Amino acid sequence: MPDRPKPLILCLAIAAAISGCVQTRALAAASGNWSRRRSVAAFAKSSVTYTKLIWSAEFDGRAGTPPSSSKWIHDVGDYGAGAGEQETYTDSATTAALDGRGHLAIVARRQIPSGSPGQVRSYSSARLETQGLFSVKYGLIEARMKIPAGAGLWPAFWMLGNDITTVGWPACGEIDVMETNGSKPFTVYGTLHGPSGSAAYEIPHTVRSATALASGFHTYGVRWTPTAVTWLLDGKPYATVSSADLAPGQAWVFNQPFHLVLDLAVGGTWAGPPSAATHFPAKLLVDWVRVYQ
Repeated sequence: MPDRPKPLILCLAIAAAISGCVQTRALAAASGNWSRRRSVAAFAKSSVTYTKLIWSAEFDGRAGTPPSSSKWIHDVGDYGAGAGEQETYTDSATTAALDGRGHLAIVARRQIPSGSPGQVRSYSSARLETQGLFSVKYGLIEARMKIPAGAGLWPAFWMLGNDITTVGWPACGEIDVMETNGSKPFTVYGTLHGPSGSAAYEIPHTVRSATALASGFHTYGVRWTPTAVTWLLDGKPYATVSSADLAPGQAWVFNQPFHLVLDLAVGGTWAGPPSAATHFPAKLLVDWVRVYQ
């Protein structure tokens, strides 16, 4: 498994990733990528079954216990400057700890505004990664979570290619298992990011839940094969992108190990600012994360 990158390298790489996500989202929508999806019938014909549990993170323990250091690292710092985010990620138990009820709570809190000019942050939160501890190449990757409600909240469960420290983003590839935008409480976003020459491409998809996502726990997942990624909500597939779907110049870089990322961002050009009605502390509750092959 790869060593954890130096903080500066990771900071630059992830900042570029988030900045790139926001910039390319508009481009993708304009070019028609937003509507590109394969049918569920196509998924059923080509799906691979992954049933052997190879890794899991369960969150039983006393309230206030930090997440296991054998499974997760804290990625700390002021990321997402290019995307206008307003949080600072910390390694404090006040932003990531077990809740004593079988969940991991990632908590966004108001804080005294701090940071350098142009990067003042008014909230604290947490980003957890498995880099250097666990990575996976193909499989069923799922997390059962309850997202917080409120404008300006941006919870995400995603994956980055392990070679991000050598090739950077977007060449490393990114699989967004799920993102939600607090101002759109019924919508789940699943997205692929990769390189297209010296630029980036983005292929996003959405699915609308019958109920507000913050009203209960849901299972968010991807089924990843050598030639395709399929997104699932509560076990039901809603979109697939295959290597054959890529446009000329877009590279399929999803044939290497990826590590997992969980975070709760605040604000930004995509999620928008929190409103007066957004409640803080805001909690992303994670029941479990499981990987099958």
